[in-house]
Amino acid sequence: MSLLITGASRIETPVGQSAHRGAGMEEIRIIPDGVVRCEGSQIVFVGSRTDHDRAFGAADEELDAAGGAILPGFVDPHTHPVWAGSREDEFNRRLHGESYMDIARSGGGINQTVRATRNAGFEELLDAALERLDTFLLHGTTMIEAKSGYGLDLTTEIRMLEVIRTAHERHPVDLVPTCLAAHEVPPEFRDDPEAYIRTVTEDVYPQIARRGLAEAVDAFCETGVFDIPQTRRLLADAPRYGWGIHLHADELTPLGGAELAVELGALSADHLVHVTDAGIAALAASPTIAILLPGTSFFLRSTYAPGRRMIDAGCAVALATDCNPGSSPTESMPTIVALACLEMGLTIEETLTAATLNAAAALGRADRYGSVEPGKQADLVILNGPSAQHIVYHYGVNPVRHVVKAGRVVVLDGRIREPAERAG
Repeated sequence: MSLLITGASRIETPVGQSAHRGAGMEEIRIIPDGVVRCEGSQIVFVGSRTDHDRAFGAADEELDAAGGAILPGFVDPHTHPVWAGSREDEFNRRLHGESYMDIARSGGGINQTVRATRNAGFEELLDAALERLDTFLLHGTTMIEAKSGYGLDLTTEIRMLEVIRTAHERHPVDLVPTCLAAHEVPPEFRDDPEAYIRTVTEDVYPQIARRGLAEAVDAFCETGVFDIPQTRRLLADAPRYGWGIHLHADELTPLGGAELAVELGALSADHLVHVTDAGIAALAASPTIAILLPGTSFFLRSTYAPGRRMIDAGCAVALATDCNPGSSPTESMPTIVALACLEMGLTIEETLTAATLNAAAALGRADRYGSVEPGKQADLVILNGPSAQHIVYHYGVNPVRHVVKAGRVVVLDGRIREPAERAG
């Protein structure tokens, strides 16, 4: 099955098979009036219509971009898409002056979602996750990293990761699973967090690994959650299980999580609102990618990570929604791109790299995803506007007209094309 996308104002994409860092994040290839041809799930041609027609015959299907720009499909490298319940009440409590940590100490926060998720069955969690994936897809996201972490016990962590696996099998969006059993200390271990660490490392991790339910492991390294030595122990066995490492780092306090992520050879250090100068320097000198989550800062009305300073220092930066029920309930990468420009000082070009190629690199997939190039998987977004600038310029709306996943049109004129089964 072949697909030819014509009628675009331009194609805009980073290029390559690895993350861009520092000034290199500005390097975007622009092809005016370009076309893209897909054969099966892969891109086979990117260039002018004249050159295409010299090399290829008619395609099985043709999609008119109608003057919109063609971009790589967005990759969201930090999400929590499986949960039950809702926490909109906490938003109003914060408006009345309570902090995120105040709410957590009173029994709210992560543990409120844990209670609801433990009580939810597999089908309830799956239905909710598939609905969220539809929203991701409609906003141009074709791949997400999907964390567990609202179980905090063996049974529910397994259930969440099995939901993630089933959703990956059923939905066009790719889900890359991460075990986040160390998201918080559950109430039953509140007086003995060391016992919970032993439970996670000696019981939960081996069972998850035995079932092949995760590709990576994550932990919330933060004051009042897991300190540096505890986090180091929580992540020590990742190489034995063949897992990559992500790390919730320096979100609320400058604890040194970025430096720990680099020490451990992590794929990414995430949040980084309070990263230190030493942490920035460590990230700039390492392959570890800094994943920034401006939606969380916006929703919590808090400080933003120093994205401009990090890029200027030579870091490789990616962007993510942090989609979750408490601190960033959004599936919209276009919103994240706008916030990164308006609040973090990133350029349009930098955000495009951060939301595509660098995000794919943070998941170990930049060799196959994250850019519009021959040989890459045909995951594409066609905007309603003529350039990527319109994501920020026309903010607060969904700028996505069409989405192509693995060479198939899965969103057409802003609607999911039925059937919405997996594209490849």
